[in-house]
Amino acid sequence: MQVLLTTLNAKYIHLNLAIRILYEMNKSYKGLAWKEFTIKENTDSIADTCKTYDVVAFSCYIWNITPTLQVAEKLKQLNPSIKILLGGPEVSYDWQEVISKPYIDYIILGEGEIPFETFLKHNGNPSAVPGLVWKNQEGVHQNPMPEAFDLNRFSDFNPYINDDIHTLKNKVLYIETSRGCPYKCEFCLASLDNKVRYLPNDTIKSNLMYLMKHGKVIKFLDRTFNIKKDFTIDMFEFILNNHQPGNVFQFEITADIVHPDIIAYIRNCIPAGLFRFEIGIQTVNQKANLEVSRKQNFEKTSKVIKQLQDKVEMHLDLIVGLPLDYMGDIEYSIEEVFKLHPPELQLGFLKFLKGTPIRERYTQYGYEFDALPPYQLIKSNFLSEQELNDITKLEEALEIYWNKKRACRTLIYAGETYGITNFLMGLGKHFQSSYHFHQHSLNDVYDALHQYMNAAYPDDLLLQELLHADYYLYHRMKPQERFGAEPDTKQKYALLEQYGLNYHKNRFIVLESKFNLEKWLSSKEKEEGLFYSIYAYNGKDAASLKTIQAEDISIS
Repeated sequence: MQVLLTTLNAKYIHLNLAIRILYEMNKSYKGLAWKEFTIKENTDSIADTCKTYDVVAFSCYIWNITPTLQVAEKLKQLNPSIKILLGGPEVSYDWQEVISKPYIDYIILGEGEIPFETFLKHNGNPSAVPGLVWKNQEGVHQNPMPEAFDLNRFSDFNPYINDDIHTLKNKVLYIETSRGCPYKCEFCLASLDNKVRYLPNDTIKSNLMYLMKHGKVIKFLDRTFNIKKDFTIDMFEFILNNHQPGNVFQFEITADIVHPDIIAYIRNCIPAGLFRFEIGIQTVNQKANLEVSRKQNFEKTSKVIKQLQDKVEMHLDLIVGLPLDYMGDIEYSIEEVFKLHPPELQLGFLKFLKGTPIRERYTQYGYEFDALPPYQLIKSNFLSEQELNDITKLEEALEIYWNKKRACRTLIYAGETYGITNFLMGLGKHFQSSYHFHQHSLNDVYDALHQYMNAAYPDDLLLQELLHADYYLYHRMKPQERFGAEPDTKQKYALLEQYGLNYHKNRFIVLESKFNLEKWLSSKEKEEGLFYSIYAYNGKDAASLKTIQAEDISIS
């Protein structure tokens, strides 16, 4: 029996840990192979690659289930005798509709290690495989679930050992140290497995060594990495002692339970930039948190973030659409979280994942959601379609201008002065009316912001000059002059010479300014007068800004 383990990853840089585990566990089985594709690849081409196997086993997730089913259907057309086996979180719950499709033969529910191993051992005999859904002429059958897989079987186990090591450097490498989550957030699939189980410590460290040596970005899949203080510090210490130049480590943590010893260890020992923390704040509204069985102390969360943000790059998440979260509550959450100025702030929309409690009782809250993946919220008792549409525009503007670092100085000032939700919502509406969110140039980004500010805040000159700073400091090479007024050429070069700025070696843009931007950006001190803002470019490093008071300049 020729069997292919495969999946369609969201992007080329992503890897699938599940099929690597299953392959390494069973690679002694003659005829077993593995291969990855991406969701952007042509489904006809994928099907043509897979058509010669007897069984093709797909790892299924919310982001790939639609093209995966398209490939499966085409495989049956190309080879009617082929068997299609599905597994993964997207087919482990509410699987009845999927198994009813004529081109799907088997579905593994839950963890795949024991079912897949048994499937191969019994040469594809479905009746012998625990946790398998299958069908024959008599109908659909669901076999009893197996016991939880013993993670101690992963002793001396490396799921990446079969990869070409030269390909790992440019990928996001996933590693798990535990399975399960102690929390019961009703919108999350992790809430269905509240027993946290750990892999063998020696295996975790051995695999970490391998990934640190051959890879760059290493992302831990644990839902809450900091549950156990001693374990967390032990792993951090191991990383500190063994990481390679260029390594970056990403963890999901629950900030309000971070132990003081962990905070102290990071502050005293971990170099800045080595760690990234993903923190799911979701909402600041405690009523909404409690309604989905979620506990969070935002005051503690904020304190931890502030204590660590000079050491750790923070990626914060909010969810739009939770029960009891009205428009005003969402705006308040955005305002409070934005004040933390995280390098990345993701504003996601509630998705009704199969198997989650929130999906099971969606009618209780008047939820309407898309029947197709990713099952996104359409409206509810708490948010109208128009309100969700407005928040979508805000989210697009947040992504374009904040997360992509195009206008961070402008947005910080706008948030402090006008409120970030109103500013971004207005900007998002203007952008959509004049440009395209998913097809635009960099010049479009800055032109849209300039137009919006001229219309909405025409008298705020500091806001305008912060836009100039964002535009000119974003580029490494001297950009096209778009904003502000330069002095004439003779005056510009005389000014550069007076301050010893080598215009033969570097490139400069000099703008007249009514504010000392350098002082404002360093200390928020608003000094008004007549200044020159000088932006310098050497072609490789980030652009720099120097502000000179016009009265100090003598030009003959």
